[in-house]
Amino acid sequence: MAKDEKKLVEEITSMNEDFAKWYTDIVKKAKLVDYSGIRGCMVIQPYGYAIWENIQKELDRRFKETGHENVYMPMFIPESLLQREKDHVEGFAPEVAWVTHGGTEKLEERLCVRPTSETLFCDHYANIIHSYRDLPKLYNQWCNVVRWEKTTRPFLRTMEFLWQEGHTAHATAEEAEAETLRMLNVYADFCEKELAIPVVKGRKTDKEKFAGAKATYTIESLMHDGKALQSGTSHNFGDGFAKAFGIQYTGEDNELHYVHQTSWGMTTRLIGAIIMVHGDDAGLKLPPRIAPIQAVIVPIAQHKEGVIEKAEQLRATLSSKFRVKLDASDKSPGWKFSEYEMKGVPLRIEIGPKDIENNQAVLVSRTTREKFFVSLDNLEEEVANHLEKIQQEMLDAALQNREEKTSVAVSYDEFKETIENKGGFVKAMWCGDVECENKIKEDTSATSRCMPFEQEELSESCVCCGKPAKKMVYWGKAY
Repeated sequence: MAKDEKKLVEEITSMNEDFAKWYTDIVKKAKLVDYSGIRGCMVIQPYGYAIWENIQKELDRRFKETGHENVYMPMFIPESLLQREKDHVEGFAPEVAWVTHGGTEKLEERLCVRPTSETLFCDHYANIIHSYRDLPKLYNQWCNVVRWEKTTRPFLRTMEFLWQEGHTAHATAEEAEAETLRMLNVYADFCEKELAIPVVKGRKTDKEKFAGAKATYTIESLMHDGKALQSGTSHNFGDGFAKAFGIQYTGEDNELHYVHQTSWGMTTRLIGAIIMVHGDDAGLKLPPRIAPIQAVIVPIAQHKEGVIEKAEQLRATLSSKFRVKLDASDKSPGWKFSEYEMKGVPLRIEIGPKDIENNQAVLVSRTTREKFFVSLDNLEEEVANHLEKIQQEMLDAALQNREEKTSVAVSYDEFKETIENKGGFVKAMWCGDVECENKIKEDTSATSRCMPFEQEELSESCVCCGKPAKKMVYWGKAY
């Protein structure tokens, strides 16, 4: 490896040396974001935004296939509107940013910069829902939100971030519950199939549920350093918001009924998850299905006759089916290899004079770094097969990491020792009392991640207090 090529990789701190610094190095070196002049806010650069666009495109397709329509709500919420749902406003009060002046004039009523849009949708639904024929309302919004975070990190926790928020209204409690679980399953399927991130599905405890919700369901993923990341949530609001906002409809029985509502969301923190689940000390590893560049063509000895022309021919052929880039810059091939590894491009295609003579190209996998010599006659098929193989290898590796970092604890001493020395997910029984949740967090900094749908009876007693257990819970430290 040439000196300048080695330097490119050495500028990334080893994840085993300092995981937080490793993460920041990748975010900066891969040009995903730049820091802005506003504390806690990030500039999402083209490469980072291209990842988000691919995530958005695939999620949007899934939402529309399930009957949802996109809308857009205002970014400002009058304080009086926010106050209509007591639990909701109390839950978000510490994170709210307020607009107090318009120009030089003080506003008669403060405006909240949306931290989430439940109240706006409720206000709208109260105006447009009158009859059972108006239901269900299946809406989704792509937008930005603002939460006044004290400690920030690119993608994982920023004062402004991008997301989608689904908001639906239904005639019955059963329909709302079915919608809540349906969208959670859409999220889980998306994470595993598109992002190659395995997730645990379950219900949040009352302490951890969304402010104002009847029930919150979550998908939890595990990062390479053993910390958990809440990757998507789906909330069943019951009729609590409907009663606060007067959202009623006339049913087929000619009686007035309150609607039952849901909301669900995913954010740009998914990009942080991709980095921390798949990355290595050479940089990013992007799942082929959402990678902005699925394959990069690197010409070898490009100064020689016919090499650039052949590389361009390959690009033109492949670009109808894949997201392909040809790098014909004057950087050395070794530098390009390191650069595109660092940027997480799943597949590298090398073509040089000897390859042209032998009617072949060299494919190099980002996951294994193996080289494969393939005929140009079968190049499209080979690229497709290798991209699918890489996608599966990434999911398999993430699953293995999760399994290796998932433990069982029956006693409290065992629980504390595991959290302190091993980390990861710890499965343990819980009595259902919030006092035990609080004690566990105080003693270990771990929180309940979810009560998984797939329950196991690890013991009869709560791991913390020893009382009869009600649920098996995934616990862990989290971002």
